[in-house]
Amino acid sequence: MENALGHIETLGLGTAIAALDASCKAAEVTLIGFEKIIGVAQGVGVNIQIAGEVSAVKAAVEAGVEAGNRVGKVISSNVIPRPHEEVDKLIEKFKMSPTQEKSEQNTKNKSEKKDTNKEEK
Repeated sequence: MENALGHIETLGLGTAIAALDASCKAAEVTLIGFEKIIGVAQGVGVNIQIAGEVSAVKAAVEAGVEAGNRVGKVISSNVIPRPHEEVDKLIEKFKMSPTQEKSEQNTKNKSEKKDTNKEEK
């Protein structure tokens, strides 16, 4: 786990791209996930999540918010310094691509079917 997590929620993809670009240029942070959110401010929102050292994430989020507001609208942002280790589970979920997530679910389903078949015998 990195030392801090940050997120920037924007209205539109262009704003999110500008915010992420500025964030990554401002400090040593890693994109750990993103999601499209339908219905944000009567439009489509994009939430980007970044991780890194506390000071780097703070600087990156500030730079991203400033750049995002120049291009479009930033809905919200937040920095969580030193998050609890249980947050790792959520982060791992964000790091997975949809294909990886589907593959993991298929593997889990196959494993459950094998267990069920063993119980029936």
